[in-house]
Order: sequence, then structure tokens, then C-alpha cells
Amino acid sequence: MEIYKGKKKQLYLEKNSIANLFSFPAEEFMEVHEYQRDEWIIQEGMRPNFLFYVMEGKAKIYITHQNGKVSLINFINRKDYIGEMELLNDVYYTKGIQASTKTICFALSIHHCRTQLMEDAKFLRELTKFLSIKATHMASKYSQSLAFPLENRLADFILQLADEGVYKEKHVTVCDYLGVSYRHLLHVLTQFCDKGYLQKDGRYYHIKQYHSLLELAEMLKN
Repeated sequence: MEIYKGKKKQLYLEKNSIANLFSFPAEEFMEVHEYQRDEWIIQEGMRPNFLFYVMEGKAKIYITHQNGKVSLINFINRKDYIGEMELLNDVYYTKGIQASTKTICFALSIHHCRTQLMEDAKFLRELTKFLSIKATHMASKYSQSLAFPLENRLADFILQLADEGVYKEKHVTVCDYLGVSYRHLLHVLTQFCDKGYLQKDGRYYHIKQYHSLLELAEMLKN
């Protein structure tokens, strides 16, 4: 993880200002953090010291169950918050957040800014909108598993997690997240390769027809 300093930090803040989200001068307290693929932004069970706002990249949310099984439960994308539940709740079991591509976040110290944030009506309105959209998305995910075949859901999953056109996710993680068998997943991946959507390279897949996957994924949003 890299923390931007000096001129690099200042230039990034000037080019990507989010001052409009707050009523107080929040950028005076902000850091800029850059994470590489597979780096942990937050370790599971550890309360974060920052409220993050994602500017670039993607991340994954994991949870470990009582039986030791680890599950992927959701994605984080650009303009999403990380650590908002820990900001709002004194006691909250933090999920693990792992970067799936290079990810750049604004990081606002909860220790220094919690009072200002919790009293900032402008920020709280924006956060409420975000939480509402997040809840709706989680609800739709479960209905999609019943309403759409694996082809559509897998296409969306691949596009969510592809890093510079390369898809690398472990099959067992995908099966758990999408609620499908290992055999069914391999069958659809083989179909995608046969149709030219993907090209297999060892354990990885290169996206060759982005538009074809996008057409399948877009059906989930209609």
C-alpha cells in the first residue's frame, strides 16, 4: 500500500476533488491510499482507522463463517464507501476488503473527523443514498439467482472482477458466490471460450469479446 505524499497527493486531490460531499473542509484531513491487486484494504475483524471513498479500481468483500469457510459476499466499485458501517456503529464486525485491481481511495481519519461527519447533514444525506442503493443491489442479487441463467450472472461476474481484460478468480469462489456447481461453472466457461468470448491461458481467461459479455450482463439490469 502506498500513501501519496507532497505534490503527488496535492495534484491528485486537486484533480479528483470530492469537497462537494461535505459541509466542512474534509480534504484537509484526507490521505490518498493506493492498493495493488490482492492487497487487503481492511483485514477481517479489524476496525478500520479510516472512512474510505473509492476513486479508482475495484475490491471484494469477504466473510469467514464459524465453520472456517470463507465466502465472497459483494463487490466494491468506484464512488463506493468502505468503512461506513464502522463509522455509524460503535460495535460492528468488520468484513475483509481485498483489492481486485489497482485501487485508489481517499482515506478520512475516523478518529479525527467522526464528530464532524456525524454532524454533517450534507454528508449524511449522501451516505443515506449510498446505503439505500447498496441494500437494493444486495436484494436484487438474490432474486437474479432465481430469475436468470448462469450465463448472464457469470458474464456480469467476470466483468466485475476482470483486471485489465484478464479474469483470474478461483472457481470455488465463483461457485460459492453464484450458488452453482463446479461442473456447471466449467461447462459455461467452456461455452464462453468456444464462442470466442474468452480465451483460456492456464488458470486465467482473457476477455476477447467484451461486448458479448456486456450484452449478457446488461440483461440483469433491464
